[in-house]
Amino acid sequence: MQGRTKFILLALTLLLLVACNGTSTAEKMYEHMEEAVTLEETFANQQAPLAQLEEEEKKLYDEIITLGMEEMDKVKDLTEQALTNIEERKEILEKEKQSISDAKEEFDLVKPMVEEIKEDELKAKAKELTQVMDERYQAYESLNDTYLKSLDMDKELYQMLEQEDLQEESLRAQIDKVNKTYDKVIAANNQFNEKTETYNQLKKEFYDLAEINVNYSE
Repeated sequence: MQGRTKFILLALTLLLLVACNGTSTAEKMYEHMEEAVTLEETFANQQAPLAQLEEEEKKLYDEIITLGMEEMDKVKDLTEQALTNIEERKEILEKEKQSISDAKEEFDLVKPMVEEIKEDELKAKAKELTQVMDERYQAYESLNDTYLKSLDMDKELYQMLEQEDLQEESLRAQIDKVNKTYDKVIAANNQFNEKTETYNQLKKEFYDLAEINVNYSE
């Protein structure tokens, strides 16, 4: 009945000019860091179709709750559409998760390079940004798990709405569970966005310190 809030995406940068001052390790890190961004394009591309499905599901729910028991055939038709919608969203989440997993695998190649950095300030910044990125991936795992649980709650709700002997008390209890799960989804989404925003800023600071001249792309 509710969707996730919009995502803040990883910033993509294009290499313009690299200063020749011993930042070769940082340059190698740059390549993996930006490849990780590219690998998240599939994740980014899932957001529009997911939002569309969320909007469609909300309309289905709003229509269902306006119908009475005497229109059970119509209710069942709409709940079946809603259940199909849920399965389609689960498929999108699988694509999302694979994209994030591929990006993480690429980003993890950066970690051994951090210890090779000789400049203390640059090394400290590199450690900070890799830590934040790890926290971002953890935040995504939490978001994905919570969203899947919310879909399972939705599924239970629509299956209940197909019952001709459904008790109002049971329905209200399930709706309350759904709403509480949505609150957790929003909190997890906000945490993921916060980590993404922090990482984007740290990456910019890292490139500045390493004197890697880049152009930022939206």
